[in-house]
Amino acid sequence: MHLSREEERAHQGELGDSLRKAMEILVALGDIYGADRLIPVRSVQVAGVSFKTIGEAGLEWISDLQGKVAVPAVLNPAGMDLHRWREMGIDESFAKKQLEVVEAYRRLGVSPDCTCTPYQIRPDFARRGDHLAWSESSAVSFANSVIGARTNREGGPSALAAALVGKTPRYGYHLEENRVPTINIAVDADLKPSDYGILGFIVGREVGEGVPQFIFRRRPDIDELKALGAAMAASGSVALYYFEEGGPEAPKGAEEIEVTAADLRAVREENAPDEEVDIVAIGCPHTSERELEELARLLEGKKVERELWICTARGIAERCPRLVEKIEGSGARVLCDTCMVVSPASDRYNKMMVNSGKALAYVPTLCKMKAAYGSAAECVEAATRRG
Repeated sequence: MHLSREEERAHQGELGDSLRKAMEILVALGDIYGADRLIPVRSVQVAGVSFKTIGEAGLEWISDLQGKVAVPAVLNPAGMDLHRWREMGIDESFAKKQLEVVEAYRRLGVSPDCTCTPYQIRPDFARRGDHLAWSESSAVSFANSVIGARTNREGGPSALAAALVGKTPRYGYHLEENRVPTINIAVDADLKPSDYGILGFIVGREVGEGVPQFIFRRRPDIDELKALGAAMAASGSVALYYFEEGGPEAPKGAEEIEVTAADLRAVREENAPDEEVDIVAIGCPHTSERELEELARLLEGKKVERELWICTARGIAERCPRLVEKIEGSGARVLCDTCMVVSPASDRYNKMMVNSGKALAYVPTLCKMKAAYGSAAECVEAATRRG
């Protein structure tokens, strides 16, 4: 991989030990994937934030780094609400370590907005055609597919390295020739908003790392696309998909998969809630302001009987405090900075009901608990129904 003189100096340690470490990561990654050079990135989203996932070794590695990031960078969700962790039942020893992780990133200049949806609070963070170095699977999918930016799914260390250097290796979805559909998905159903998470859950398992091209009866809205991409990235490894007419065509002879209303219904029935559900969690990916409005409407005049978490970015919650107040008037908790998948607070529950195909895929594997699925309205009904 070709390095400029300045990049060579950083790689040799002439610009400090932290930049040397960062360049070593980027050069190794570029060599593995056959990149010809590094390219500048507009922004970075860094995973590896929850102390539940990175542990002492990860905290030590981050804490040893010096300097400041070269481009805007933001964090993925942490293992707790950074302000209200006691309400989540988080142990003080975990909280101390989690706050140290966030502070270590903050010292490097990474914004402590802990969210998987940075595009909801920072519209300038990614634009069509921008090269990025984002980590979280649903954010990567949204950036590539909805915004039209270009990013691979970075690991936590490579994303942080890209933030410190301001560049990432040029390979994968940074290259035009890799951004073409590989499989057609014909959706033979009139989809409700809550169907998109289930659709993504099904398609992700079918296509793996492929690039699906959807044929819909109507154009999905932003929140539906967010749910679709997040689920495909979790049940499979889909980082790019297409959903509009006039986009690139799949190669001739490409496989076509049909998804019907019966397929969607079968997954819903298989994952229907029951009396074992002891917590309901919404916001994977983090809820938008519009989704909070819907939840406030659904909860109006009701009181929760089961624990109900609604996860969102702090920037969204601070933008609409009256909605948060209305939601929490029901006894539900609006939690920021975290989500049910990466928080140890989930560990004390037996079965979680979610409205997310991404969470449906991750909760059993990452949280070691059973999961059920329903629409936002069904989740609210389950949380407010007397057991």
